[in-house]
Amino acid sequence: MTVTTDFLNQLNPSQRRAVEHFCGPLLVVAGAGSGKTRALTYRIANLILNNRVDPENILAVTFTNKAAREMKERVERLFAEQEALARHGKPLQALSEYEQIQLRSYVYKTFIKHLWIGTFHALCSRILRFDIEKYQSEAGHRWTKTFSIFDESDAQSLVKSIVVSKMNLDDRAFNPRSVRFAISNAKNQGYDAAEYEQANQTFKGRTIAEVYRYYQAGLAENNALDFDDLIRLPVQLFRQNSQVLNYWHRRFRHILVDEYQDTNRTQYDLLRLLTTNGQAGRFDDWENRSVFVVGDADQSIYSFRAADFTILMGFQNDFGDGLPDDDTRTLVKLEENYRSTSNILDVANYLIENNTERIDKILRATRGEGETIACYRADDEVAEAEYVVGQIRSLEFDHPELSWGDCAILYRANAQSRALEEVLTRYSIPYRVVGGLRFYDRREIKDVLAYLRLVANPADSVSLKRVINTPRRGIGKTTIDNLEKAAQELGVPLWEIISDETSAKTLAGRSGKAVVGFAKMVQSWQDKVDSATASEIVQDVLADTSYLETLQARGTEDDLERGQNIQELYNAVLQFEEENSEDASLLAFLANASLNSDLEDSKNEGNEVSLMTLHASKGLEFPVVFLVGLEQGLFPSNRSLDDAAAIEEERRLCYVGLTRAQDRLFISHARLRRLYGSDRTPAMPSIFLGELPPDYIQTNIATALPERWTKTQRQAKLSQTRQSSDRPGTHADDWTVGEPVSHPAFGEGKVTHIFGAGNKICLAIHFPGLGKKIIDPKVSTLERVSS
Repeated sequence: MTVTTDFLNQLNPSQRRAVEHFCGPLLVVAGAGSGKTRALTYRIANLILNNRVDPENILAVTFTNKAAREMKERVERLFAEQEALARHGKPLQALSEYEQIQLRSYVYKTFIKHLWIGTFHALCSRILRFDIEKYQSEAGHRWTKTFSIFDESDAQSLVKSIVVSKMNLDDRAFNPRSVRFAISNAKNQGYDAAEYEQANQTFKGRTIAEVYRYYQAGLAENNALDFDDLIRLPVQLFRQNSQVLNYWHRRFRHILVDEYQDTNRTQYDLLRLLTTNGQAGRFDDWENRSVFVVGDADQSIYSFRAADFTILMGFQNDFGDGLPDDDTRTLVKLEENYRSTSNILDVANYLIENNTERIDKILRATRGEGETIACYRADDEVAEAEYVVGQIRSLEFDHPELSWGDCAILYRANAQSRALEEVLTRYSIPYRVVGGLRFYDRREIKDVLAYLRLVANPADSVSLKRVINTPRRGIGKTTIDNLEKAAQELGVPLWEIISDETSAKTLAGRSGKAVVGFAKMVQSWQDKVDSATASEIVQDVLADTSYLETLQARGTEDDLERGQNIQELYNAVLQFEEENSEDASLLAFLANASLNSDLEDSKNEGNEVSLMTLHASKGLEFPVVFLVGLEQGLFPSNRSLDDAAAIEEERRLCYVGLTRAQDRLFISHARLRRLYGSDRTPAMPSIFLGELPPDYIQTNIATALPERWTKTQRQAKLSQTRQSSDRPGTHADDWTVGEPVSHPAFGEGKVTHIFGAGNKICLAIHFPGLGKKIIDPKVSTLERVSS
């Protein structure tokens, strides 16, 4: 192909510098909305068109299949455009449909077909199809190239059979889901069973290591791999067999990696081996070879998936020249943002500057100043939802060009969607929950509602069958089938058979005791229907079934979130009782829940308000964004309050949320919040609100944010805040752990942790009855309490 135009002239100077880099290492620090995908695709095109690199020698790694498809489509379109200009002197769209199809076919066969573009899992699977028969595991296991890939359900089943049947373990102490999670985490850190055992010298650690050994043997017996092994095995194979590694090292001369901040240790090991051919120490043989990674430490939010942003932070020492940012030739920063207005970017920049573990950069807007950011303090979570929906309705009325689909509501925890969904439903606004289910469609919510329906209506056999063995109580499918068959033959509801002790014991056999116990438990709730409130019955159901305890015992991220959802259902019951004092019965609540859960799905797909967690929002953008629930203990989450590194990740998560907004950004928090099954308690504004520049923000209450200052004063004030050590109480040396203090809103408490150093500190303070809260002494007034 002859390139007839300088196709790189569409890039800004920083993008062009990155794309034109040929051999050697390069770290591209790509801020939000700075065109990182454009840089990656143009680099692939430039390698082939201007540097004459064979497409077969290029490996491009993405983290999602969607990103891989988008990259392939962009590269193909870029080549087709160049081919159209070279052959016809016209843009691609100016050609006839037949000519366009011919060009695209030629581009695919000549270039795209030979590129390796895909996720780590997809690319490693291809490598293993070639070479897995050359690999032998540390335990002597082997696989053939026709191996199967076990999905998570298959993997869970195998672990469960080992825990329960092979090792006869107590599945409450060694919950199969938790054990599977531990094995997966070990693989992502590159540990085999022996290495995991060495690192976990406890009874539980040694036992999980033994399950790990049996699990790997079970995979090998089935000639199967799980998703973690798809990456781990190539690493082990390359370390075992230098000939295999040398082949792939020579094959992939130019390696590109997207979202480098999200790599884990095993993925890093794979990339390093392919790049250096296993050479120890510093790698310097960059002739006709490059490693080009794109990422942003400020957007690293997946540590719970074993992602390690320090891998990106260490790139300059691992591969680059290690020089300061102003002098280095192996680092390029993409700081021009094409997404958001300057007000939104200034707020985001100001927030993330509070993190210490980052590569310094400042996003610069290519658009205008835009609207001031709105910050709203609501009375409670219901009022917050009404504010958000009210703003959405007003925007739609005032700006006809906007649609529902232009709006997104972001929150820290899935359970927060419930109040928002109910208000959206009330106003008949279509919505979709991105990356998850609507609140009343979630499995754990359906389970608890099924219990409640069974209490209210014993003839509801569908609900009965859903919960009779949930959580598991030893009542199997055969037993349920026998009971149901008898009920059908007698023409009576299933409950009538189960609730009769003689019939249940006769038909259920060895499970008879469990069936009778279940029936008596349900009957005890039914006896209270006329005298107890709906919330009291919910409490009894959760306590008697140990549903919440079971989830908490498993302890995985997913199970803990499901527990939060159940506690939010309890909140929904309490709210219903408050709002419907004339009829707050269980039946009335169930009718209300059905109206919410049975809302007809919008037929206007694509024109719906998007609801999602902040984690799910990564990589997306919306004209209008609502970031809700900025309160201590919610965002940042309770689990991060004792860990300075976790607080920094929470701040990065907030930064990601802010930078999803293109035109309008609304932030909200509540004065009171009923959180996870508790009574409404005072909610302290998030520490992140105190880190935003008030001069960019319009709020509905004067005390919602620290004292305002003008934009021209911003840098001077920032410098003064960081350098001054004169103000009492703003320095780490001013405080000691255990010291009693008094806060104007929360009363007396004790300092439990001091985060940071110098005068850039935060204090964790335990307030009796309110729990632990993190407070910035520069923002909040704290007084010492004499002991």
